[in-house]
Amino acid sequence: MVPESPVVGTTDWNPLLRGEFDKPYWAELQAFVAAERARAEVFPPADQVFAALHLTSYAATRVVLLGQDPYHGRGQAHGLCFSVRRGVAPPPSLQNVFRELHDDLGVDPPGHGNLEAWTMQGVLLLNTCLTVRSGAAGSHHGKGWETFTDEVLRVVNAKTERVVFLLWGAPARRKAALVDTSRHVVVQSAHPSPLSAHQGFFGSRPFSRTNAALEEAGLAPIDWRIPA
Repeated sequence: MVPESPVVGTTDWNPLLRGEFDKPYWAELQAFVAAERARAEVFPPADQVFAALHLTSYAATRVVLLGQDPYHGRGQAHGLCFSVRRGVAPPPSLQNVFRELHDDLGVDPPGHGNLEAWTMQGVLLLNTCLTVRSGAAGSHHGKGWETFTDEVLRVVNAKTERVVFLLWGAPARRKAALVDTSRHVVVQSAHPSPLSAHQGFFGSRPFSRTNAALEEAGLAPIDWRIPA
């Protein structure tokens, strides 16, 4: 069994996703990632690939924040979209997320880039692609991860209680087609990358809009503050 085989057996995602692990694409994907790890650095480390599913249970998921692929710099990716561990400088996209969070809700940046506080409140920090080769953005696209993460989105969409899907950037926004907006809410904008943040991310107020959608359904809002 290769390292990327899902470590979700102790979570409530397993019965919902285990059918994927017997499909041909899954074996091909794992063989590809194993070969990549044998010849180059791949991020995040194998034991952190499924961190989003470990930290936010299916039952608890109230918000899905969808990224693209993991950070491709050494020491950055740890299995949660946009997040980096404490002690790692927040990348530019995350700095822009914090800027919009301040403009939207007046929340000051925490002084680090670890977003685990959000996961504990039911925010699933999911990337569409779960691994990447060092220094090569998009290098693991089209190998099967998107098939798997689309299934994650489908099972979340099956929840009867409202979920807010935060979709930033064109690849994430294309996933809106997987969301039943008669039950759920899509909040979408440009990506927070410095290349696109000024094209509709800044000023989009995603955090207050998410909370408004949750409260409209009688659900508790997310406390977007991150402990320093």
